[in-house]
Amino acid sequence: MRVALDLLGGDAAPEAPLEAAAGALDAWPDDLSLLLVGPSRLRREERTRFARGRVAWLAAEESIGPAESPALAVRRKADSTVVRGLEAVRDGRADGFVSAGPTGATVVASVLTLGLLPGVDRPPVGAFFPTATGRALVMDVGANVDVRPRQLHQFAHLGSTYLRRTLLIGRPRVGLLNIGVEGEKGGDVIATAHGLLSADPGLHFVGNVEGHQIVTGACDVLVCGGFVGNVLLKFYESMAGFVLEVFRHAGVGEGGELGEALRFLDYTEYGGAPLFGVDGVTIICHGTSPARAIMNGIRTAADCAASGFASVTRTSLARMREGGR
Repeated sequence: MRVALDLLGGDAAPEAPLEAAAGALDAWPDDLSLLLVGPSRLRREERTRFARGRVAWLAAEESIGPAESPALAVRRKADSTVVRGLEAVRDGRADGFVSAGPTGATVVASVLTLGLLPGVDRPPVGAFFPTATGRALVMDVGANVDVRPRQLHQFAHLGSTYLRRTLLIGRPRVGLLNIGVEGEKGGDVIATAHGLLSADPGLHFVGNVEGHQIVTGACDVLVCGGFVGNVLLKFYESMAGFVLEVFRHAGVGEGGELGEALRFLDYTEYGGAPLFGVDGVTIICHGTSPARAIMNGIRTAADCAASGFASVTRTSLARMREGGR
């Protein structure tokens, strides 16, 4: 697998992506190569560190900032790392793309460059949340603030297919995030989505899931709108540091054992989040991602590409449109 990496994406760019690239090449020496996407000066400056056969370079002199309009920036900055990296995936020069740049720009560029899979209205971003029994894939965590029932239905199929294909979970349990377990709870959009999910024989729908049930492992795929999902994501990400600080203030865990125990709450362990529903592999990392998170995002991209995820998802969506037949 060859993964294209955005060297200008993220708050710590280019240092963090470059460190992640070096770490990934050392950690996975046999089955991974990289296409480093960034300014020509970086290739000259880093020629010693990456003087190896499993690295290629793609020049891209522009970056897209978080304050820019995603749609305008993608159209105006054809020489940006996001656009060039995704073009490499489209043209077959890379099997996946990883970026810690602005989420909006990466989503827009992915849709314009790779295209949506048939049957997808809007592509969601999925992220893994730790639970008492393992982890749950939450969709969407920020790409779509306002959603319709049919889009939540699509999110469920996208997440289920991903878990079946990449984690080999035979029948992923799908839950719908809600304020109560009753089917009519949550307003018209959620109640209608509940009906669609309940009637779909292609899904293992376990019903509504309340907030406190997430950590117990009530489902494998948790479906929600991007506004709620993003709030939930950022709350989860703050927990490890918060709990660690509370215990340290009380004089507990000074030897580092507590930090190791809470490692499963660290988002860097999971790396980036896949952008679902596009005809290719895009992994979106947080803008604040350190090298470790980006490195794990590279691994995620390689795994998605190797599993043929986009092709399998296309088939799953076709079945959904046929009513599960």
